[in-house]
Amino acid sequence: MWYEQMLLMRRFEERAGQLYGMQKIKGFCHLYIGQEALMAGAMSVLRPEDPMITAYRDHAHALAKGVSARAVMAELFAKATGCSKGKGGSMHLFSKEHHFYGGHGIVGGQIPLGAGIAFAEKYKGTDNVCVCYMGDGATRQGALHEAFNMAMTWKLPVVFIIENNNYAMGTSVERTSNVTELWKLGLAYDMPSQPVDGMTCEDVHEAMDKAVKHARAGNGPSLLEINTYRYKGHSMSDPAKYRTKEEVERYKAEDPIEKVLKTLLDKKYATQADIDVIIKRVNDVVEDSVTFAEESPYPDPSELYKDVYVQDDYPYIMD
Repeated sequence: MWYEQMLLMRRFEERAGQLYGMQKIKGFCHLYIGQEALMAGAMSVLRPEDPMITAYRDHAHALAKGVSARAVMAELFAKATGCSKGKGGSMHLFSKEHHFYGGHGIVGGQIPLGAGIAFAEKYKGTDNVCVCYMGDGATRQGALHEAFNMAMTWKLPVVFIIENNNYAMGTSVERTSNVTELWKLGLAYDMPSQPVDGMTCEDVHEAMDKAVKHARAGNGPSLLEINTYRYKGHSMSDPAKYRTKEEVERYKAEDPIEKVLKTLLDKKYATQADIDVIIKRVNDVVEDSVTFAEESPYPDPSELYKDVYVQDDYPYIMD
């Protein structure tokens, strides 16, 4: 259910923000509060085996892909039980088991990687579709154009998604480009491209369904500019003074979670008693994740030297 998915993301992020303020979570921490419809609307289309890759605002993506709240919270705490063994932290969540390939700290670095993952799926002969998320600021990276060109040339099964929350850190889209309708960037490559209302789950679902079916049928990539908004700053260290309170409140009036809740109650898909059960279940999951993270051990110092390089025996490599 979209409501429960989004509420878990929201409550998890709110708790992470509190714990960061208590210095139990250190390093960088970028919250997804306000953008939850992008993940909920997508996951009702995607299969578990469809790979996903994103930037460093990645907690909600990992949760949506099935990584447990325990494993994500433990990673934020830098504990050995985290999904990246406590060595990746907030920006580098990863789960091969759940086909979630990061969490990448380099702005735009995940874009060519997303195309590469899609190439691997095509090479292996699957009909899996890679979903590659990026922020509006990442569209300024030159690698985006190289990836778009190759993806269209080779008809790679990838959906590129711009999570346009209006600000690249603290810089508005209007201050960084003459092209402010970012979906139009795909048109230069004849890539199917469109804008999407990212504050409405239904719109995200419908756009994703079209793009994923297009890719799964072997027709190549699509570009979706999903317009959304983050209610918090770029990161926990950002006071967000570059925007007005009126602007934030205007977007809060379009809160995607409240929209879904209203639909559930108005159409009698659920009762208030049903909603109360969901709220309690979500709160219990989040609190359990905190307890698990606090009680988990830190990685052994020897882990510092592991996972730096991977050695494989390839039959085609000569001694």
